[in-house]
Amino acid sequence: MGINATIIGQTITFAVFVLFTMKFVWPPIKQAMNERAKKIEDGLAAAERGEASLAEASKASDGALKEARAQAQDILAGANRQANDIVEKAKTEARTEADRIIAAANEEIDASMQRAKAELRKEVSAIALAGAQKVLAREVDASAHDDLLKQLATEI
Repeated sequence: MGINATIIGQTITFAVFVLFTMKFVWPPIKQAMNERAKKIEDGLAAAERGEASLAEASKASDGALKEARAQAQDILAGANRQANDIVEKAKTEARTEADRIIAAANEEIDASMQRAKAELRKEVSAIALAGAQKVLAREVDASAHDDLLKQLATEI
């Protein structure tokens, strides 16, 4: 009877151990495993949400970058237009100033020519008077012949 009673005793002990384990040990282990599975599921869901959020943020940043580049191009184009306008305005002002300077120089040249002509007339009339004095061999009175000098100056 030794082997059968031992096997039956061991079976009963094993059955009690299994019942004890199923009643008191398995529920906390099972609960811990369920909690761990839930945490893993939550972590995976959060990771997926994070990836989706990252993709959305990446798209938004790409859009913002494109918009910023477009604004930079617009600003650069505006600055170039403004620079060209300033250059054209400066050229126009320079041309106007050059025309004014040329006109003033032409007026000065004309005035100098008129002064030179007047001096030349005086010198010619003085030479003519000197020549007439020598030819006539007598003294010519400048005040008496002032009308004659003016007439000669207008003819020349």
